[in-house]
Amino acid sequence: MAHYFSEQPSTASRPGSVDLVLPDLHLRLETDSGVFSPDRVDVGTRVLLESVPPPPQEGDLLDLGCGYGPIALTMAKRAPRATVWAVDVNRRSLELTQRNAQAAALDKVRSVHIDEVPDEVKFRAIWSNPAIRIGKQALHDMLTRWLTRLTPDGVAYLVVQKHLGSDSLQRWLGEQGWQASREASRAAYRILKVTR
Repeated sequence: MAHYFSEQPSTASRPGSVDLVLPDLHLRLETDSGVFSPDRVDVGTRVLLESVPPPPQEGDLLDLGCGYGPIALTMAKRAPRATVWAVDVNRRSLELTQRNAQAAALDKVRSVHIDEVPDEVKFRAIWSNPAIRIGKQALHDMLTRWLTRLTPDGVAYLVVQKHLGSDSLQRWLGEQGWQASREASRAAYRILKVTR
């Protein structure tokens, strides 16, 4: 699975599709090999989308590590006046997210490489199923980079498997000066709520 956080996946393309079915929406999403969880919507992603409160209805929102877009598109459906930034390092993921947003007529989704978000953009909400497997230091660097771009009233929701370190991540966030609380727990996943 390590290849899904490569910029240019070396895996040959194998297009497919998955259905994202939530109480308030149903989306058919294009997927491909070389991206995160191409055969089904990941359980952690589903737990996040079924557990968090609605996003702010206006402003800039962030899906950090968008994959093929289930989180970004859900944010855009639930907050149609907001701009949703779907960021990833994986170029194949970004192309899929853009196509999936176009297919769903969600024209306020901006699918961009993680280094292409303008510095002045601040986020009222961040939702993420972060790439835990990139390693602890890389994960910490990534979260520090993006959490500091929350607006003063902004909130982040992160979904992390318990056995992949959700409790230690919550402790680390607290040590860095963030308010980090467990918002929900289901199917061995924790939803961490992070604020200033």
